[in-house]
Amino acid sequence: MSVPASICLLRASAIGDVTHVVPLVRTLQRAWPQTALTWVVGKLERKLVGDLPGVDFVTFDKSAGWAGMRAVHAELRSRRFDALLQMQVALRANLLSLGIHARHRIGYDHARSKDLHGLVINQRIPARSGEHVLDAIGSFVEPLGLTQTEVRWDIPVPDEASDWAAAQLPGNAPTLLVSPSSSHALRNWRAERYAAAIDHALARGWRVALIGGPSAAERTMADAVLAACKRVPLDLTGKDTLKKLLALLDRAQLLLTPDSGPMHMANAVGTKVLGLHAASNPDRSGPYSDRRWCVNRYDDAARTYLHRPAAEVAWGTKIEHAGVMDLISVDDVIERFEAAAAFLQAD
Repeated sequence: MSVPASICLLRASAIGDVTHVVPLVRTLQRAWPQTALTWVVGKLERKLVGDLPGVDFVTFDKSAGWAGMRAVHAELRSRRFDALLQMQVALRANLLSLGIHARHRIGYDHARSKDLHGLVINQRIPARSGEHVLDAIGSFVEPLGLTQTEVRWDIPVPDEASDWAAAQLPGNAPTLLVSPSSSHALRNWRAERYAAAIDHALARGWRVALIGGPSAAERTMADAVLAACKRVPLDLTGKDTLKKLLALLDRAQLLLTPDSGPMHMANAVGTKVLGLHAASNPDRSGPYSDRRWCVNRYDDAARTYLHRPAAEVAWGTKIEHAGVMDLISVDDVIERFEAAAAFLQAD
């Protein structure tokens, strides 16, 4: 393919996956700086990435239902793109893509297609298994004749957000952030286990801050963690924006979290992640750059709930069963915390 004049990216959600798209944007901008890029992104997710330079953003408000979809179609009705990168296979995203006019409509391979995805595309990315989600998204440049060889984020952080984060976490004390809630409740660890890990970190002289969004579920989880703590961490739950969260993560040395958006935001700013993985495979959806500090009980979960080892389970399988996260013990987390702390001290 010759250098395209314009490309439309469609990945509306969620926070983690949108974070994975940023390196692809950087790859396209580095190879073809004159190519006009348009990104159809979710309303919430735009608050994280919507100030990326050189990208025209179109907001999809999925909470508005059909009206939100019609608004996107109306905004793009007169535009014609050389290529559409349809990086989301959900039915809503596939329907949304029908209002985007593009000669080359690039989507997932057959194995990763669902919800009529194959009907809205005319080219596919290479069929591969065993890829991290970020690498799968990065492969969308391959039908265009490129290869993603460098992974770079550099998501802008406004001075206001950095100043706010510095006021919450002043100085250079080693800091553990704890983000206890995933959008998938069955990926969450028990509140009393988070509390035990927090107590350990505080006893070791670390500063610990509890973080999370403003939802009722996240506030309930935070309150349960705080009630179980013997020592008192900072409670920043519901006090940040996505940009402020990015700034907080940038000031911390370590994040403790289940598979969640903050995990990938932390990775994007270079903060180490103590990820909790039993319901999901860290090699597919863990922190992309460094998974050494994660607790990986995915194989145990596969053997316990699916009655076969993880190597025999289809790539990408979620094992979101009640109690699956109980396979991760407090001792597992403390061991990884101590290993990460020793590494960070020696670094």
